[in-house]
Amino acid sequence: MEKNYKCWPTGVCKNLDYPVIPIPQILKSSALNWPDRNAIIFGGTEITFRELDNLSDRFARALYEMGVRKGDRVGIHLPNSTQFAIGYYGLLKAGAVFVPLSPLLAERELHFQLNDAGVETFIGLDLLFATPQNVLPHTPVKRTIIVSLADCYPPISAPTKALQKMPLPEGTIDFTSLVAEHDPEPPEVDIDPISDIAHVAYTGGTTGTPKGVMVTHYNVVVNCCQFFYWFGGGQVTYENGRIGRQLQEGDKPENHPTRPGAEVILVVVPWFHAMGVVGYLNHLILGGVTSIVYPRFDPGEYLTGINKYRATAFGGAPQLFVPIVEHPLYKEIDMSEIRLVVSGAAPIPQYLLENLLERIPGVVCEAYGLSECTMGCSCNPPSREGYRLGSVGLPLADTEIKIVDPENDEKELPVGEVGEILIKGPQVMKGYWNKPEETALVLKNGWLKSGDLGKFDEDGYLYIVDRKKDMLIYKGYNVYPRDLEEVINEHPAVAQSAVVGKKDDRYGDVPIAFVELVSGASVTESELLDYANARLAKYKKIRVLKIVEQLPASAAGKVLRRELRDLAQEMEID
Repeated sequence: MEKNYKCWPTGVCKNLDYPVIPIPQILKSSALNWPDRNAIIFGGTEITFRELDNLSDRFARALYEMGVRKGDRVGIHLPNSTQFAIGYYGLLKAGAVFVPLSPLLAERELHFQLNDAGVETFIGLDLLFATPQNVLPHTPVKRTIIVSLADCYPPISAPTKALQKMPLPEGTIDFTSLVAEHDPEPPEVDIDPISDIAHVAYTGGTTGTPKGVMVTHYNVVVNCCQFFYWFGGGQVTYENGRIGRQLQEGDKPENHPTRPGAEVILVVVPWFHAMGVVGYLNHLILGGVTSIVYPRFDPGEYLTGINKYRATAFGGAPQLFVPIVEHPLYKEIDMSEIRLVVSGAAPIPQYLLENLLERIPGVVCEAYGLSECTMGCSCNPPSREGYRLGSVGLPLADTEIKIVDPENDEKELPVGEVGEILIKGPQVMKGYWNKPEETALVLKNGWLKSGDLGKFDEDGYLYIVDRKKDMLIYKGYNVYPRDLEEVINEHPAVAQSAVVGKKDDRYGDVPIAFVELVSGASVTESELLDYANARLAKYKKIRVLKIVEQLPASAAGKVLRRELRDLAQEMEID
């Protein structure tokens, strides 16, 4: 189907001139454009764009002198922090590949990702080192660098802080010392932005089997530009190392939700997630946005930060907004400077949308994407009149989306019919790490098979109807039923299991497990629940487990998940 531009936002280009540059040039550009503007405020630390560029240059030199070379994988196992940003840009400047590692991973999950990616350099947090310490001896990791969040506070304030620096574990290297001991002279690395891999980020893909999504430097630069110029308008310019913007004739910066080098945003979306590192790190660095970064979400602290830092934007999954609007401070905080709220990862409920729009003068934009297209591929127009409830908006610049028959991807469906969503654009991944067969299943002639079911309306707005891959979204995190089922099925008393989601406005999809036991086996529901949850990351934990005589199945033996979903909706959860 030909792309529909009927409702295309005013001042936004349909095609962009993307610079063919490595990711760190985004930071270098902003260090030239806004050298003394704060890039990151975290805890007791304020880092300007020039300082972030300098510090990551130092870290790149340190990695190079330790033996890290182009293409080597470096894992970051950290919460959002100043050190995360320094480490991320530093490893890319050294030519290495970023492997994000969620601090929420269980031992078995961390072990798999480190081994599958062949990570040789590990950057971890002193407070969270217990799990990695057990896992690292059984991985290819050669060098371990330890971060302490206590280093983010001036020494004079240390007596008033509960957070103290922990002793350095034996055989590890101190992050802060590394940065301080090396000059800001990154190695000269020849990077081909279009072909060289920048990230290997693990996702369940369309099947639930963990796979490393390979995105290139160019993929990331493109996706950042697509969103920045969607919210800010104009055409990309690139000259003398600086990324700039040329507005259309008669257009003005104030006509758009974001203005280069002028916005302040609260950031709690984790950078170890695709939406985080692309949308809430690189995209913000590109636009000269000052990021108020939090390592964890506290609704009271978050709300206080809006006025404390005169924030003009915030965003995340809808489940982030629920505790915000329910907090006693919500009605007291002045939100008159909020120009943009971005929602993604799950549909935003109507009551939540209306509540936000009543309090802010700006716009709410809901977007859609997946790791396999770097971060995003569609977004609602950045205006109140352009937003459509229930829709994830229009395909971004240079992005094509079509709806095809789920059983025949050669058959494109007409407007209004539900089918599988296929995506084509310069942000689509290079493929899955070391999995050419699985890559071939989802990438065909440049089209990415999303595994999601959707439809278009007459004006070209995309609507997500269902997830073909049965993926759950809990508090903004992707949870794949197959991951949970594999853990449950390891118990000797279990014959088979099925995990589905119970819809919840606060949490998203709450994991509910139905279990069929081996004939003659004896085990309680609470015993099975404890067994499974002890082996799963915290955000994947099953909330309710129900033993049934037999799982409902089709004549072909396939579990009828729809019946189980209906049962799950009626269940009570704590």
